[in-house]
Amino acid sequence: MATLASSVASSVAVRRIALAGNPNAGKTTLFNALTGMRQKVGNYPGVTVEKKEGRCRLGNGVEVLILDLPGTYSLSPKSPDEEIARDVLLGLRVDTPVPDAVVVVVDASNLERNLYLATQVLELGIPTVVALNMGDVAKANGKPVDAQQLSQDLGAPVVELVAVRGEGLPQLRDLLTENIPAPKPPVLRLPEAVEQARTHLAQVIEPEVEGLAAAHGTTGARGIALRLLCSQVTPPAVRERFGPLVAEALDELRTQPALKPAVASAAEAQARYAMLSGVVERAVHQDDTFLHSFTDRADAILTHKVWGLLVFALITLLVFQAIYSWAAYPMTWIGNCVSGVSNQVIARMPDGSLRDLIVHGVIAGVGAVLTFLPQILILFFFIGLLEDSGYMARAAFLMDRLMARVGLHGRAFIPLMSSFACAIPGIMATRTISSRRDRMTTILIAPLMSCSARLPVYTLMIGTFIPNHKVFGFLSLRAAVMFSMYALGVAAAMGVAFVFKKTLFKGPAPVLMLELPPYKVPAWRNVLITMWERASQFLQRAGTVILAISIVLWFLLSYPKVDPNQVLAADSGSAAAQQLRARTADADQFAIHTSEELQQKMDSIKKANDEKIAAAQLRNSFAGYIGRGVEPFIAPLGFNWKIGIGLIGAMSAREVFVSTMGTVYSVGEADEDTQPLQQAMQGDRWPDGRPVWTTLVAVALLVYFVLAMQCMSTLAVVKRETNSWHWPLFMQVYLTAMAWTASFIVYQGGRLMGLG
Repeated sequence: MATLASSVASSVAVRRIALAGNPNAGKTTLFNALTGMRQKVGNYPGVTVEKKEGRCRLGNGVEVLILDLPGTYSLSPKSPDEEIARDVLLGLRVDTPVPDAVVVVVDASNLERNLYLATQVLELGIPTVVALNMGDVAKANGKPVDAQQLSQDLGAPVVELVAVRGEGLPQLRDLLTENIPAPKPPVLRLPEAVEQARTHLAQVIEPEVEGLAAAHGTTGARGIALRLLCSQVTPPAVRERFGPLVAEALDELRTQPALKPAVASAAEAQARYAMLSGVVERAVHQDDTFLHSFTDRADAILTHKVWGLLVFALITLLVFQAIYSWAAYPMTWIGNCVSGVSNQVIARMPDGSLRDLIVHGVIAGVGAVLTFLPQILILFFFIGLLEDSGYMARAAFLMDRLMARVGLHGRAFIPLMSSFACAIPGIMATRTISSRRDRMTTILIAPLMSCSARLPVYTLMIGTFIPNHKVFGFLSLRAAVMFSMYALGVAAAMGVAFVFKKTLFKGPAPVLMLELPPYKVPAWRNVLITMWERASQFLQRAGTVILAISIVLWFLLSYPKVDPNQVLAADSGSAAAQQLRARTADADQFAIHTSEELQQKMDSIKKANDEKIAAAQLRNSFAGYIGRGVEPFIAPLGFNWKIGIGLIGAMSAREVFVSTMGTVYSVGEADEDTQPLQQAMQGDRWPDGRPVWTTLVAVALLVYFVLAMQCMSTLAVVKRETNSWHWPLFMQVYLTAMAWTASFIVYQGGRLMGLG
C-alpha cells in the first residue's frame, strides 16, 4: 500500500500552508507581506525551479511555514514550474509534504480565469482559503465581487484582500489559526466517458493510499483522479506515489481515445468554464454605466505600436539617467570609505607582504566593485517598480512584435528579460519553451542581454571617459551611451536569432499568449525586498568569488619580486638624480634658500623611482607575462597587456574586470578625496607617452563587453541545460569572435575617421 507524502507532514510540528495562484494575481505580494524578510530561497531537488519558503506568525502566536508555489493557470501543467505546483498539491514530491492548508490567491478583477485554478485546488479536498485580492481594482473597473456569495458557491471561506496595502491580512491570519473545514466545491459536469473514468480511478485510489482522507478530505480521491487523467503524469511517478494498481488502472484508461490527457483536459476546460460562468454571474455585480477602465485607457497608448515603443524607450532612458544622477553621491561616499580603510591599514600595519595583500589585493579589488553597489540598487529599484506596476507585461507585448519578425518564440521574452538581471536564471527559464529549436535559440542569445554584472564595467568606462554633456538640453550623454549599450545587446541578439532560425534551428515561431495584468500602485515592500535580494547576491559575490580572485590576482601581480636596485640602475632616469646632486653642490650661488627646493626635488625623484619599481614589478610578474602573452591578439582593438589581464580575470565573472583593474593599477594608497581607479587609468601611458585610455578605446571595450561570453557559471548552466559541452563551446567561440570583430571595427574605424 502506497503512503501519501502527507504522512510525512503529520510528523512535522510546524504547519505547512501553500500559496497558489495565477501569475500576477498578487501571490508573491501576499507571501512577502506574510513572511517579511524571513524567507529561504532555493531550488526544488532535481529541477531548476525556484522554491521559496518563509515563516509567518499567526494571530494566536503559532508559527507556520508558508510555501510560495510557482504561479500557474491550472493543474494541467505545460511547464516545469506548473508541474511543481501540481506535484506538491498531489503529494508527488518526496521532498515536499502535502500542505496542511492552501491559500489560493484570486485576482478579483479577472475572476473567471482565476477561479479555474481555484476550483481545481478545492476539488483536491485540502482545507483551502480563497484570498480574493485586488477587489479595489475590480470595483474601480465597475465589477465589484460579492465575497459572501462567492464563498457560498465555492463551498470554502473567502477573505477579501488588498495585499499591496496589507488590507485583510489580520482576517486571513485569524482564519488560518482555525480548523478550516474541507471544501465543498461546486459540481463539475464532465462528459460521460471522463466522469466514469474519474469515478473508477477514484475507487482504485482511495483504498491504496494511506492518509488520503486526512490530507485530501473525503472527496479528494475524485480530484486526484481527474488530475491524473488530465495531466501528463508519467506512470513511474504514479506507481511510486499511488501504487501499482493505480498506475495500471491509469494506463488502461488512457488507451481509450476519449481519455487521452489532451482530450480529457479539453473536456475538463469546457465543463469547468461552463460551471464558472454561473458562479461569476452570481458573484459579480456588473455596473452597466461603466465604460472603460483606467487600464483600458492607458493600454491604448502604452501598447500602441508606435507610441508604446516611444514610451518604452523614454522610460529606459530615464532609468539610466537616474542610475548616474542618483548614484553619484553614494558612490563617492563608498569610494571615500574604501580609501579611508586603506589609509588606516597603511597607518597601523608595518610594511610587508601582508599589508600589501590587504591594501592592494583585498581592499583595492573588492572595494572597486563595492563602489558600484548604489547603481545596482537603483537598477533593481526601477525593475521592481515596473514589474509590480504591471508595465513589464506591456513591454513583453511590445517586444513580441519585434521578436516574431526574427523568428523568436513569444515565450522567449521572459527568459531574455530575466537575463538583464543574470543570464543564469534566464537560461533556466527557457524550460517553459516547449519547442527545442526555439529553446536552443533563446539559450544561445541570452548572454547578449546586458546583465547586472556588466553594469560596474559600463559605469567605470562611461563615467571615466565619456564627457558629462547634455543631449537635447536635459539628457546626460553618459545615460545615452549606457542606453546604447543595452540596445546594442538587444539588436545583436535579434540579429543572431534571425540567423540561427534560418540556419541551425529552422522552424515557425509559435504565437505568444500573454496576460496583461491591471495597472496598480507598486508595493514598496516588494520593491525593497527585490532590492535587498539583489544587493545580498551582489555582496555575496563580492565576499566570495571576487575576494578569492582578488587574492589570486594580487599574488600573480606581486611575484616573482624584482630587485629595486637593478631596476633603478638600469633606468636612464638615475642620471637626472646625479645632475640634481651636482646642482645642489653649488646651492650657495642661489639668491633664495634652496633646502625646501632640494627636499621637493628629492621627493619627486623618490616618487618617480617608486613608480618605476612598481611598473617593473607589474611588467615582470606572472600576471604581466600572461598579459603580454595575449597582447598581440588584443592590440588591434586598442587594448594593452594590462587590459588583457582584466579580460582574463573577467572570464570568471564580468564584474571582476573592475576589481582586476583596481589591483593592477595598485590604487589602494590613493588620497582619501580622490577617485583613485579612474585617475590611475587616465594617467596610464604607452611607452611613447600616448595615453592608453581614450574615449575610443573605452567605447571599443564597452562593445567587447556587450557581446563577449565572460561568465564561467553561465557556460556551466548551458552545459547542464543542453546536456552537452558542444553548445557551451559553440557559445564561447561565436560570442568571442563576434565581440572581437565588432570591437576591431569600432577601434580601427574610429582611427580611420581621426577619432583616435
